[in-house]
Amino acid sequence: MTDADPVRLYRTVRLIRRFEERAIELVRSGHVVGGIHPYLGQEGIAAGVCAALRDGDLVTGTHRGHGHVLAKGADPARMMAELCGRETGLNRGRGGSMHAADLSIGVLGANAIVGAAPAILAGAVWARRQRGDDVVGASFFGDGAVNEGMLLEAFNLAALWRVPVLLVCENNGYATTMPVAGAVAGTITGRAEAFGIPAVVVDGQDPEQVRAATAAAVARMRDGGGPELVEARTYRFDAHHTFEHSVRLDYRPPEEVAAGRARDPVLIQGTRLSPADRAAVDAEVERTLTAAVEFALASAEPDPAGAQDHLYASGLTARGGS
Repeated sequence: MTDADPVRLYRTVRLIRRFEERAIELVRSGHVVGGIHPYLGQEGIAAGVCAALRDGDLVTGTHRGHGHVLAKGADPARMMAELCGRETGLNRGRGGSMHAADLSIGVLGANAIVGAAPAILAGAVWARRQRGDDVVGASFFGDGAVNEGMLLEAFNLAALWRVPVLLVCENNGYATTMPVAGAVAGTITGRAEAFGIPAVVVDGQDPEQVRAATAAAVARMRDGGGPELVEARTYRFDAHHTFEHSVRLDYRPPEEVAAGRARDPVLIQGTRLSPADRAAVDAEVERTLTAAVEFALASAEPDPAGAQDHLYASGLTARGGS
């Protein structure tokens, strides 16, 4: 059943925060090649949504997807190894930062294609429901996806077939550097409502508000309802991508960033714990992530000879030179 334990919710937001900070350190040291899209500041959304799901429920995420995978319960050590491209990673080093998946816990994958994840999840949940499985799904996407035709097609089919998918828009105000006000006509919730999909706006910086809204929607969906949308208003604390740490793009006023950082989901949830409980969680998270980094860096890199393995579910191997 859903988990409203404030300590566990705090542990999730703290784990994601420190995972991302440690991952940025590995980018700077060269152990994570190519950089990452940090989830810093948005932790309350992944934590709150996944706390309202059952173990067997399905999730799809975005290119900014580490938080989604961790909140659903993936092993932080194997996730860190995946970022480092190691054989012990969740996808044996082949998925990396933007394509991590863990089918054993219902994470069908992060997705680098903007707006693609909801369509994938709608199909997966529909198929599982046709099989008689009592599952629902949650699909994360950003405000930059709301004008993508693929996303609107997913809305249409999910509504038409009454697929129990929670559509979670992480509205951090920017599609890379484009402010949402300059890109989105109308409203995000209005897009869902046009398809008959109930929609609500929540404070994405408050993990418990997100969990409560998700739990209510999931209960209705599991009871036979169709899709619902949650627009979680949030703020990205760090760069869109770590390449910004070197190029120093100037598109957000310093006072805006300071105001956004003032509402920190880790601090908001942390105030709901006793100092002793909070200190215990912080210490446990540090031990977990220190061990995760050590595990990742000690793991072997994949053998280039197997680069074409796992391309097909049947085990078929591509012919040489293809």
